Amino acid sequence: MNTKAQSNEKNLREVVNKIIDEAKLIVVKVGSAVLTNEKTGIDFRVITRLADQLARIHDTGKKIILVSSGAVAVGISHLNYRLTKDLPLWKKQAAAAVGQSRLMHIYDEAFERYSKITAQVLLTKDDLRNRTRFLNARNTFSTLLAEGVIPIVNENDTVVVEELKFGDNDFLATLILNLVDADLFINLTSAKGVFTSNPDCDSGAKLIPLIEDIMRLDLESMCEGKTCVGSGGMYSKLLAAKRASQLGVPTLIVSGKIPFVLEKVFSGERYGTWILPQEHIVPKRKFWMAYNLEPKGSIFIDLGAKNALLFKGKSLLPAGIVQVMGEFEEHELVKVISEDGVQVGVGLSNFNSEEIQRIKGKKTGEIKHILRRRDCPEEVIHRDNLLIDAII
Repeated sequence: MNTKAQSNEKNLREVVNKIIDEAKLIVVKVGSAVLTNEKTGIDFRVITRLADQLARIHDTGKKIILVSSGAVAVGISHLNYRLTKDLPLWKKQAAAAVGQSRLMHIYDEAFERYSKITAQVLLTKDDLRNRTRFLNARNTFSTLLAEGVIPIVNENDTVVVEELKFGDNDFLATLILNLVDADLFINLTSAKGVFTSNPDCDSGAKLIPLIEDIMRLDLESMCEGKTCVGSGGMYSKLLAAKRASQLGVPTLIVSGKIPFVLEKVFSGERYGTWILPQEHIVPKRKFWMAYNLEPKGSIFIDLGAKNALLFKGKSLLPAGIVQVMGEFEEHELVKVISEDGVQVGVGLSNFNSEEIQRIKGKKTGEIKHILRRRDCPEEVIHRDNLLIDAII
């Protein structure tokens, strides 16, 4: 190993050790592709090893939240369904109802061997979209963690409808990061980490041990496929890491198929890909707004407005708006897209879609006259209600 390589290795080791030492609350996400195998469905050995590792980490005084997929996969194996992309929602929900209790029973028994108490927490998007329920969920997690309990979280697939789905547990896990003020996100996957390109398609793909600025990566070119069992894939995991980065939370993407990989990582061995957080952290309220609410429409802006938002820290004024798409009400979330097709961010609109159609391209002083309102705000979206680079 040359001098430069030795220096990089030392720097990586120091960065990783600092992250692990300072992490008091860790969110660990494990996917179906890790928990299952083709022959027996759920892989009991994987869950036993996972419980063993998490219990050891928990014994050091760190708090653990486990976000676990697998309920649908377990239920499907018991109902003799065939897992396909076009499996009807009602069959998935039936499988989840059968599988979730069995999955939790397996976890309970695995953690009980180490005298650890687990708690099942099932969520839908609506639970975190409603601010009161969001705060109630935060209080529940806080109480469980204070009591030394290990919460095991999954989407409530049994009752959720399509519009209330998180999409995948990678996304759910990032919302949990914000909910509980986590310090570290570990994403256990079937891949060994993040590669320079898709290793299934490119034999020359190389593992990336450290990503310092994930916001600059071209994820589309790096990720070209999904696993057949899970609903995510590496693209989904890197999007989750981007969101975690915005919160100031580092991410480790590593293979959960490697026996005792967490134990090895926490002992200083190098596995997977570490992703560092941004220096400028997104306020938690903006993060909640951008990722828990659903965009109801889009506002297209000219390049001058785009530059003002991106580089000058300005609010969005009507003069920079060129087009409105969709129907939305005042104070609903909308996408902000530049006329060259780049999504700039998302924000809460001070006007409904019909009003914006009437004032687009106009000067601020003309708004009151056009809308015949005395209480008109000057901004269509105030800077405090705008998240730039939202990953939607």
